[in-house]
Amino acid sequence: MSESRPVTRGKRPTFTDQEALQFHQQGRPGKLEVVATKPMATQRDLSLAYSPGVAVPVLAIADDPALAYDYTAKGNLVAVISNGTAILGLGNRGALASKPVMEGKAVLFKRFADIDSFDLEVETEDAEAFINCVRYLGPTFGGINLEDIKAPECFIIEERLRELMDIPVFHDDQHGTAIISAAGIINALHLTGRDISEARLVVNGAGAAGIACIELVKALGFRSENVILCDTKGVVFQGRTEGMNQWKSAHAVATDKRTLSEALEGADIVFGLSVKGAFTPEMIASMAPQPIIFAMANPNPEITPEEVAQVRDDAIVATGRSDYPNQVNNVLGFPYIFRGALDVHATTINMEMKIAAAQALAALAREDVPDEVAAAYQGTRPRFGREYIIPVPFDPRLIFTIPPAVAKAAMETGVARKPIDNMDRYRAQLSARRDPVAGTLNRVFERVRKYPKRVVFAEGEEEVVIRAAISFVNQGLGTAILVGREDRVMANAEAAGIDLAGRDNIEIHNAAKSDRNSVYAQFLYARMQRKGYLFRDCQRLINQDRNHFAASMVALGDADAMVTGTTRNYSIALEDVRRVIDHKPGHRVIGVSLCLARGRVVLVADTAIHEMPSAEELAGIAIEAAGVARRLGYEPRVAMLSFSTFGFPKAERAEKVQEAVRILDGMRVDFEYDGEMAADVALNKDLLAQYPFSRLKQPANVLVMPAFHSAAISTKMLQELGGAQVLGPLIVGLDKAVQIVPLGATDSDIVNMAALAAYNIGG
Repeated sequence: MSESRPVTRGKRPTFTDQEALQFHQQGRPGKLEVVATKPMATQRDLSLAYSPGVAVPVLAIADDPALAYDYTAKGNLVAVISNGTAILGLGNRGALASKPVMEGKAVLFKRFADIDSFDLEVETEDAEAFINCVRYLGPTFGGINLEDIKAPECFIIEERLRELMDIPVFHDDQHGTAIISAAGIINALHLTGRDISEARLVVNGAGAAGIACIELVKALGFRSENVILCDTKGVVFQGRTEGMNQWKSAHAVATDKRTLSEALEGADIVFGLSVKGAFTPEMIASMAPQPIIFAMANPNPEITPEEVAQVRDDAIVATGRSDYPNQVNNVLGFPYIFRGALDVHATTINMEMKIAAAQALAALAREDVPDEVAAAYQGTRPRFGREYIIPVPFDPRLIFTIPPAVAKAAMETGVARKPIDNMDRYRAQLSARRDPVAGTLNRVFERVRKYPKRVVFAEGEEEVVIRAAISFVNQGLGTAILVGREDRVMANAEAAGIDLAGRDNIEIHNAAKSDRNSVYAQFLYARMQRKGYLFRDCQRLINQDRNHFAASMVALGDADAMVTGTTRNYSIALEDVRRVIDHKPGHRVIGVSLCLARGRVVLVADTAIHEMPSAEELAGIAIEAAGVARRLGYEPRVAMLSFSTFGFPKAERAEKVQEAVRILDGMRVDFEYDGEMAADVALNKDLLAQYPFSRLKQPANVLVMPAFHSAAISTKMLQELGGAQVLGPLIVGLDKAVQIVPLGATDSDIVNMAALAAYNIGG
């Protein structure tokens, strides 16, 4: 019922208050920044952006207000607005205290639907004052998302703003929850063979979400007499006067039932939008065969699936939590609903649009999931059934499934000011909006959460590594093994305000206490005895060097993966690891950097190993890098780079690249590739089009550099000057999962690398 909140499997995440505060404070405080979309490098740029050039769109908009969607950000801008009177489960904490939550909501808009959004906190509890504040800001935005406003004021505010404004106004606490739960109900009814007109529903919780759920399910086809609303005082029945208001009264029914327990006897479905423990096992046992239970209180549901299983083996259960199947997660709704509404310049979000969103979500869950979703489940492909009635938040199809349905409903009901004439083209545009950066990493994280791994953090005494290990565990990614002296690890953790005592899935290992020392030393000696190493040399490396100790743990199966590099030069760390771990047979060890810039993902290789690769080595690098692209969910398009393009100007180094292409020709690889070509040709569609004979029909997403130095220089320049995020180099081709972070890596960098190691991105 809420947006995605990380939950460790089976329990709440563990973190200290200081850790939570540091997350929001680190770097730039908060979670948002403004990025310019137009260049500001020359005097001409300045003249166009502001004075005098800005006068031209001003006059155009004054003549035709609709042109604001063409000349400003209005058409892709949503305000997230709250007065802080109902913040999450924390109650009325004031407008300012709601800002972290509203910033988070804005981030979700951007991540999932590429909608620009920022938050507005309105310091008043007076409904009329709030309404006037928002209505007069209307020209700024393409839509208004109301959030965390207590009932009944939320009903009044939304209703009045919908009347006064000509842009979509949407209180997500009401309608978001209603839409996702409605999608789940459509599928649950289908699975249990029920007729929507005959099904009996009980809704416990008469707040904003409860009322919205009832209104939507009735619009879907539930009969009013079959829907019973309950609040803290029991059943909302016709004739009741205590604790009533106009919104409850609209759903009062003629019934002799007075308590929740009585209402649930023989009921087919129950919606919980109340508090932990509201449903007892006895209540659930009294429901009809194949009961449908949506326990959506957060963070703890009205009853857990485990408790339901003790009394019913025929139930379908959904909750608001990510660690149980069938999560009712609002992030499945609001970004995509607004996306569709904005794209047709809708004047409102009406009931038909909400129904369309619910039906589209339900239909999506019934389809076979793509490989990207299957990958998130470690190859276990979710299939429509009792534990999969609602799509997962990171399903890449949501962006091109929900918005078209919403847009179509808007057009059919006459609230669209800019109808879409080609839905296929629109879907393609929506697909291109997906943020591949977060999508890539989230796919990796979800897969690792499905099958958590034991990951060794070799530099376990470092504060930044300890923080990374805690984050790794808190995100449900597996067990973190810190290599270091226990007293030093604990002392550094305490100094940083980190409580390691009693932490689950955190282990501290060191050579002094390990009973595997002799095994590791013997293993290393067997590898190095003909390379100038005596046994005592190998014993010393195991006893004194954390990289050798950690790599031996992975090599001998005592851990699944390893991450290191925080305190040592990359090349030195790699040299240590390679004394212990060989390359994978039939593969070539290379470094691949993942460059993430303005929604584009480009892999660059080789950024770690081959200084001046031969033509054969370049061909091998291309194959390994293409494999990484596939493991990340991308269809590889490989460009073999040089300073020249297709033979001009001639140079010895360019000829090696040409030869590498001919080698790939002979190997008949199963991915697109071409070269040699300059980087701008490889990445720019218009420039690439000047070479119609090229085998790359779209810009490349894998760049194979002609030499190590060019690869290293270009990626570091891109990071420092271009504002790109660069992950890596990722080590590819080793026989075991090892990743190395650069010196000075942040805790987030280390967590990302640890997750990629656990994911076995290196193949």
